[in-house]
Amino acid sequence: ANIVGKSYDQIFKEFEGTVDPNAVQGTGDVKYHLGQRGKFQSRKGNEIGVELAANPSHLEAVDPVVVGMARARQDQINDPEAFSALPILMHGDAAFAGQGVVAETLNMSDIKGYRVGGTIHIVVNNQIGFTTTPEAARSGYYSTDVSKIVQAPIFHVNADDPEACVRVARLAFAYRQKFHKDVVIDLVGYRRYGHNEGDDPSYTQPLMYAKIDQRRSVRKLFTESLVKRGKLSLEEAEQALDDFQKRLQQALEETRQSAPPAGVRAAAPPPAVGVLPHIPTGVEREKLDRIFTGLTAWPDDFHVHPKLLRQFEVRDKVYHQEGEVDWATAEALAFGSLLLEGTDIRFAGQDSRRGTFSQRHAVLVCHQTGEEWQPLKHLDPQQGQFWIYDSLLSEYAALGFEYGYSVANKDALVIWEAQFGDFVNGAATIIDQFLVAAEDKWNQTSGLVLLLPHGYEGQGPEHSSGRIERFLTLCAEDNIQVAIPTVAGQYFHLLRRQMLRDIRKPLVVFTPKSLLRAKSARSKVDDLTRGSFEEVLDDPAALDGSLRREDVRRVVLAAGKVAQDALAERAKRNVPVAIVRVEQLYPWPYDDLSNIVASYPNATELVWLQEEPANMGAWAFAQDRLAERFVDTHAILRVSRYESGSPATGSHTIHVQEQEAILDAALSPAEE
Repeated sequence: ANIVGKSYDQIFKEFEGTVDPNAVQGTGDVKYHLGQRGKFQSRKGNEIGVELAANPSHLEAVDPVVVGMARARQDQINDPEAFSALPILMHGDAAFAGQGVVAETLNMSDIKGYRVGGTIHIVVNNQIGFTTTPEAARSGYYSTDVSKIVQAPIFHVNADDPEACVRVARLAFAYRQKFHKDVVIDLVGYRRYGHNEGDDPSYTQPLMYAKIDQRRSVRKLFTESLVKRGKLSLEEAEQALDDFQKRLQQALEETRQSAPPAGVRAAAPPPAVGVLPHIPTGVEREKLDRIFTGLTAWPDDFHVHPKLLRQFEVRDKVYHQEGEVDWATAEALAFGSLLLEGTDIRFAGQDSRRGTFSQRHAVLVCHQTGEEWQPLKHLDPQQGQFWIYDSLLSEYAALGFEYGYSVANKDALVIWEAQFGDFVNGAATIIDQFLVAAEDKWNQTSGLVLLLPHGYEGQGPEHSSGRIERFLTLCAEDNIQVAIPTVAGQYFHLLRRQMLRDIRKPLVVFTPKSLLRAKSARSKVDDLTRGSFEEVLDDPAALDGSLRREDVRRVVLAAGKVAQDALAERAKRNVPVAIVRVEQLYPWPYDDLSNIVASYPNATELVWLQEEPANMGAWAFAQDRLAERFVDTHAILRVSRYESGSPATGSHTIHVQEQEAILDAALSPAEE
């Protein structure tokens, strides 16, 4: 109410819990998680926008989100040294000391891709965390000790002295403006009524709260100080308090009088829209050629690593002589085309500039001088901005930052990439609390793209699965998109679709590893000049007529690398089994899948093939959806690894045996 300008009547409506006749069941959030935007006048008469970020109860999770939002605002202003958007983070003392994301966020403060010119941290120090005392909550003396990792100045101030708090706040702001560094205010106070102002803290801290009960409130102490100094009369103080109480009472009464009749019920949520109509995402060949040429148009005095030069020579041959593109080339062409259309791109991730698998090379380093060259920055003077950064080795704060950036700048393509897909496990809080739920809770939309390398290559449990199943359990109400493209052209169209659509939804892409250079995953350059992303790909042998649709008794459905494995194995065996690739898992492509399955008139079996164990992967998600359409017409079967508590075996030999077994089971012809 005081800072962001939220009206008293709206606050009272939330406390009263009145049901809005236009509300939908299951939407929204509790009142103390809601964000708010407002404006106020500075003392110089300037209008300053202020935004309170919506935030969950997961302590400190919003920290990197807010900083990412500030960075996006600064990038939009496009004055790198102005730092004219100020992030202010409010912390609790126990959470500031206890939550690791605080240290991760502090660590970002002076990194090139994440700098915001300093964040002001205000630690609301109640000297107790719910019921936990400081000696049980931290090893250091001060709750603010963690901020020493970035040498941030820390101001400890008595919260019972408002004027001292104001002086410290001005000093903190001046420091931030002068040195563009983080600064911390430790506001030492207490919570008069315990946790959430409704708990009884005397159960666990009787001595502390006996003292608090005897202590006059901040308002009373400050009023007495002003009266003693002659700044305010007692009558004026009482009148001000009375006026304020009347304003609150009037707002409360108006809220209650305007409440809807008793018995108003929220409506049921509307059905999910599902797969959206296709939009053309092709790019004319002339523009693709121009971008491709730009990928090797470095300055004359720039020396590319000799081994990399040979890679580029192969890439050039594949593009010009064979008319094809591999995965990384398709990605670069997608980025380049969006940049030429004026779209800004921010790409951050773990070793993403080169690419985990030495495939991207978006930043070239001179082999003799160490100077850097980013080809996609130099396509055209009028192009969009291209920022690509190797992130700090974090998932939680790093993904939170990119999420916040994508919320504040919806016109930019914002991408976060994990080194391996399972690394995203470390960012589960951001996924659960923000990525998949923010639109439902706060009407906060994001177009953030996650790139998660996924696929079983015999590298062991830690580098196989991006945990598809976890994302699929979170899919509802068209909240996110989950895709696992198997060819370069599909990836090209998917990236472009993300920005050419009018809506913004998070996109989770399970990207390949071995397929990055596999010939089977290449696409024709001409495939990039037309069409759009296809949620389902029919069997190429059926499309070219080498597989007669009438001969097919079994249709194998698969997503990702295992689908390519199955196509290769089927070609060796020459069995009449169709391999259909499900390229988008959510929204589930009901109609496309039904139409393709119907094109095999004699098929009686549908097999879901996956590399993951039976209790992981997409099977649990796909099973119900397949049953909705095919339970009366087809036997629905699963082929996978055995159930397991671990994603994959640690033995490459056993991995090969398992892979052979699932492909053999999938391609066994249906019984007559």
